Amino acid sequence: MLSLIISTSNRADLLEKTLESVAIQTFPVSQFEVIVVDNGSTDNTPEVVKDFTGRLKNLRYEYEPVPGLHAGRHRGLKVALGDILVYADDDIRATPSWLSAIAENFVDPEIAMVGGNNYPDFQGEVPGWLDRLWARHFMGGHVIDTLSILSLPGERRDLSPYLVWGCNLSIRKQVLLDAGGFHPDGMPRELIRFRGDGETHVSRYVSEKKLRCVFDPHASVYHAVTPERMTFDYFWQRSFNQGISDSYTQLRNKSLKASLSAYPRAIARRLLGPVRHILKYAKGNDPGLNDPELLELQKLMQEGYREGFKYHQRMYREDPEVRAWVHKPNYF
Repeated sequence: MLSLIISTSNRADLLEKTLESVAIQTFPVSQFEVIVVDNGSTDNTPEVVKDFTGRLKNLRYEYEPVPGLHAGRHRGLKVALGDILVYADDDIRATPSWLSAIAENFVDPEIAMVGGNNYPDFQGEVPGWLDRLWARHFMGGHVIDTLSILSLPGERRDLSPYLVWGCNLSIRKQVLLDAGGFHPDGMPRELIRFRGDGETHVSRYVSEKKLRCVFDPHASVYHAVTPERMTFDYFWQRSFNQGISDSYTQLRNKSLKASLSAYPRAIARRLLGPVRHILKYAKGNDPGLNDPELLELQKLMQEGYREGFKYHQRMYREDPEVRAWVHKPNYF
């Protein structure tokens, strides 16, 4: 059996669309369960889940009052009946073949993790600068990791686990347990100092253990890109959050030898690669062409990243709770 786990918080409208797409899967409904983990919602999330009980045979509602995406993910892990865990965000729409493709891949006992495309579901007019970001080439396709959207061509093949994100991540339960579960990820703003590196920790474990991760285009979803995500403010905030996550990784993982000054710059180069690639491409094709929007975006993302990294380093120094949190053995 597959166990589909969806952690949600106050996004009942988006969750309804997600469950609609799950209800029309080609995979037999008797062979998967759906666990919706309500991570402290105050909207009508329980009613939305209840409305689908007649259409999804093995649908369960779980309430998790502890804030944080990792808490919702782990609640689902603890109650799951299946040996294969399918994690999805509450703002995806699954393609009809999604669960069937996931199940087919895990027939191979060597496969530890499965991912697919996360096509963009732009919910509004796409600004020009974002359209240019999406248009750049990546492995023959397109990617904007800030929005967790990915479109790759071709058929089933091995893929880096770092390109499998939490909005569409399937993994063997035992592998996740062996990894020690997820690290903290999405947190309420007032608890942002307790953010960690989320599913990146799991991807790192799969990579270091040389376990197989597979990309299957039939295991794909559409990921909502709402109007508020198509703004510079959102990209700044995501960069700030990434700075926190990378500070957490550096402080937790003693094997990282990079200095506090060099480490942020190294990660920032990775984070800002898409913007620099576009600027280089534009200038290479027309020496007189400049893109002030993308230059501004690059500057804002650099600023956000630096601020997030410095903020978390300061919280680690000043707050004993943060220091203890960073070094917890696991977050179950």
